[in-house]
Amino acid sequence: MNLYMVGLITNDMQRSLEFYERLGMPMPPDPARTHVEYEPAEVTFFLDSRPGLWDPEHEAKPYGMLLEFYLETADAVAEKHREMVEHGYQDLRAPYDTPFGMCFAMIADPDGNTVLLSGTS
Repeated sequence: MNLYMVGLITNDMQRSLEFYERLGMPMPPDPARTHVEYEPAEVTFFLDSRPGLWDPEHEAKPYGMLLEFYLETADAVAEKHREMVEHGYQDLRAPYDTPFGMCFAMIADPDGNTVLLSGTS
């Protein structure tokens, strides 16, 4: 069995299209559509029972699900995080280095879903 899709239910298609387009996903421009799909080349599914090992603030700001977008470098993570926050998206976690050589930052999409930006430190 293969994981076939990950779907998000949105309250405002236009805002969601703008968010994910700004994030870097090529989204169709028609906000009147009620269903939009994007097919990336690869997706990794993971379960994690101890997110506090890589996110020390997890207990204070818990989240159940996150979408991770890999940006390759720590500088790219910091730049994309800054851009998204400057455009009014909620900052959940400023860029930080993990113990295993990655840089992470978190923002919320328009529906409150946690979006993890990652890159190699």
